[in-house]
Amino acid sequence: MSGYSVPSSPVEVEEVIKGSRFITRAENVATVDAAKDYLQSLRDAEPDATHHCWAYIVGDPNSTTLLSCSDDGEPAGTAGKPMLNILQHSGVGDIIVVCTRYYGGTKLGTGGLARAYGGGVKLIMEQLTTTEKIEKAALQIVGAYECGKDIEHELKQVDATIENIEYDAAVTYRVSLPLNNKQQLTEQLKVRFGEKVQWKSIQ
Repeated sequence: MSGYSVPSSPVEVEEVIKGSRFITRAENVATVDAAKDYLQSLRDAEPDATHHCWAYIVGDPNSTTLLSCSDDGEPAGTAGKPMLNILQHSGVGDIIVVCTRYYGGTKLGTGGLARAYGGGVKLIMEQLTTTEKIEKAALQIVGAYECGKDIEHELKQVDATIENIEYDAAVTYRVSLPLNNKQQLTEQLKVRFGEKVQWKSIQ
């Protein structure tokens, strides 16, 4: 089964660079809305901060298009992009990093800012612990009674979990399984049972 790495717990690091405090935090976010909610919670908690720069990747980092970043008022390209670039090379998905800056009175210049924001994320990634996330698919499978045992055998072959069984005119299974195994299962059901078994994806 193939999946992707996601943060297993939040991480926070802090640096003081030429008088400015840079507090970088990472959090597991499974949706874009969750990423936005986390960012807003930091803004609400620390309204006096000069900037809350951020970057996130939601979903499989090797295939997702759900990624974004922001300089939050810093010079263009000095914060969000360096942060996102490190995330994109980390192989970790479902992650947001937010770097909160309290200005200390000394300007860092564009190169210094990029090093500060990117450096915070590098420190985060060094400390981050991850776990494997397997993307799941859900199916409803309806079959004739005499096919029941054989259907259950096929489900075991693809690591499917039976969430519910209903007995009526036919037997109905609600199952979840690794997304990568979905096509294998449906093709096998079609070959083995033909019209005796029907299925559909469910949310």
